[in-house]
Amino acid sequence: MPARINFIELPGTATAPMKTFYASAFGFAMTDFGPTYACTLSGDVDLGIQADQGEVTRAPLPVLEVEDLEQALAAVKKAGGIVSKPTFSFPGGRRFHFTDPSGNELAAMQPD
Repeated sequence: MPARINFIELPGTATAPMKTFYASAFGFAMTDFGPTYACTLSGDVDLGIQADQGEVTRAPLPVLEVEDLEQALAAVKKAGGIVSKPTFSFPGGRRFHFTDPSGNELAAMQPD
């Protein structure tokens, strides 16, 4: 299976107003994962809100689902990508962040 975009993570200052906005505007139900993170759990392409100012990215963060995270990491490096955040675990899997040749930040994740 080729990699696919499965998640878009938005930077925020607080989750509550963003959850209210997306619920009111689009009917999105979001699940809290602590006080600074919430996301939809649709099983398709989901939307996350990152409000931890120590973790927030400067722009929306596309997250690519891969079958083998170590293989993806090697491929990103070989293709000239720069790892901006080393592999870490989170509820649901593991991921790393990287920048492409134009400086866009993305993440690759492998679900548990």
